[in-house]
Amino acid sequence: MSTRIRFSAHGVDLLGELDDSPTALALRERLPATLRMSRWGDEYYGRIATDLGVGEAAEARELMEVGELAYWPVGNALCVFFGPTPASEGKEPRAASPVNPMGRLEGALEKLKTLPPEIEATVTVLEP
Repeated sequence: MSTRIRFSAHGVDLLGELDDSPTALALRERLPATLRMSRWGDEYYGRIATDLGVGEAAEARELMEVGELAYWPVGNALCVFFGPTPASEGKEPRAASPVNPMGRLEGALEKLKTLPPEIEATVTVLEP
């Protein structure tokens, strides 16, 4: 059973969902959370206050899709992919190193491209 979430930053509100992976469940236990996020190409990443306690998952990968959410074990960070990054070989989002996919954001992701290089984002669970 997936978990519906809201990602809010600088007036941009996006809905999405976390899957049922161990990584996503560990993040859900730490929500709501406010993260200071930095931009790397068309990816925002931000350190999670408490370690999720999960390492690189079997499904970890570098090649992502627009809208995907992932956990970067190396930096204990939440990653939001919305376009190419400096590691991309084309228009696809690509992480710097393997990340654990754990969900996705929906809607007007292009609005993230209008935000500054450093943001404060809040991730909350939407109760059914």
